[in-house]
Amino acid sequence: MSVRRLADASVQPASFAFNKANSASARKWIAKYPKGREQSAIIPLLMLAQEQEGWVTKAAIESICEMLGMPYIRGLEVATFYTQYQLKPVGTRAHVQVCGTTPCMLRGSEELMDVCRSKIHHDQFHTNEAGTLSWEEVECLGACVNAPMVMIFKDTYEDLTPERLAEIIDDFEAGKGHSVPVGPQNGRHFSAPVSGFTALADEKAILKSTRDKATKAAARTTKETPLVAAEPVKAAAVPPSNAAKPKTNAIETSPAVKTPSKVKAAPAAENATSVKAPKVKAEAKPAAVSAKAETAAAAPKKAPAKKEAAPAKPSLDHKNRPKGISKPAAVDDLKLISGVGPKIEATLHELGIFTYAQVASWKKAEREWVDGYLSFHGRIEREDWVKQAKALAKGGVEEYIRVFGKKPV
Repeated sequence: MSVRRLADASVQPASFAFNKANSASARKWIAKYPKGREQSAIIPLLMLAQEQEGWVTKAAIESICEMLGMPYIRGLEVATFYTQYQLKPVGTRAHVQVCGTTPCMLRGSEELMDVCRSKIHHDQFHTNEAGTLSWEEVECLGACVNAPMVMIFKDTYEDLTPERLAEIIDDFEAGKGHSVPVGPQNGRHFSAPVSGFTALADEKAILKSTRDKATKAAARTTKETPLVAAEPVKAAAVPPSNAAKPKTNAIETSPAVKTPSKVKAAPAAENATSVKAPKVKAEAKPAAVSAKAETAAAAPKKAPAKKEAAPAKPSLDHKNRPKGISKPAAVDDLKLISGVGPKIEATLHELGIFTYAQVASWKKAEREWVDGYLSFHGRIEREDWVKQAKALAKGGVEEYIRVFGKKPV
């Protein structure tokens, strides 16, 4: 689990107080727990605070802890542990949670995230310029049959296409989120097949009134149709079963047996009545098998193969190391190159690599040096960092989309 921290102090409000309705709800929640266990209401009370403010603030955590008489640190532990609590400001009109688990991923959740990147913000947990929209990727939201799906606040929107999600986001941005129908967006009824019901399409078969009518109709048919007497069929003789009949004469249930016995047997008498188990002679093995076993025992054991040592990192003083520069005032976002994350970007900065133009100029020897230094085993060539860097250096994201047909991630 990633580390979850409270939002920066610059965005934290100075105080918090429940409004009148939520204050009454908080008292009801606290009253549900027995005396001395009121602190268990911390989870629902934090949810009330989030519904009121849009996210969980430090002032809200401290205020709720004071209500419940618990240390601040325990409230912070709960708020930072459960991912249902938003610890930073989210969109005031919509916070879109895109399910990225396997069923949704196979049905196109990546395209839904691209919509969020283009219409809200490139990165998760960041609001748009107006502060009305934000998004994040989450794990299973529990409607796998209706994948892909998103959740906005407490409502789910399922069976989505990128175009439909874009329309939903536009509606929320325009303040019309309440008019968007929740649930499946393709006409499906809950989680039924898209083609319609295939099982119990008509309830008449299970209604009592329908069964009564069928019974009366069958009785009338039987009455009107004369029955032909048939010879009785003799059933085969079945012997009585002894199942579930307890054995009443077992020695264990005899009242004549009293345990433990007051008369103790001497150890010598017990040993005299004991019979030793007969010794079982080992079967003779065939001569061929015995010889083979002796040969295998006499053969020297092979030493286990040694693991090959991992290749050493190239030296920082090597002639093929790309030339670094001093950190410029404007540093390019190297994370837009597919395969470069925050950790790799920091390593590149340590090597003096700060711009797309530097990466775009790498020759084969320089690429091999960086690949070996990062222990990438050929990833730089496979992911074509140079081509990506050339596109970004030439025209930024727009040129990247023109060259690769998709946005950098």
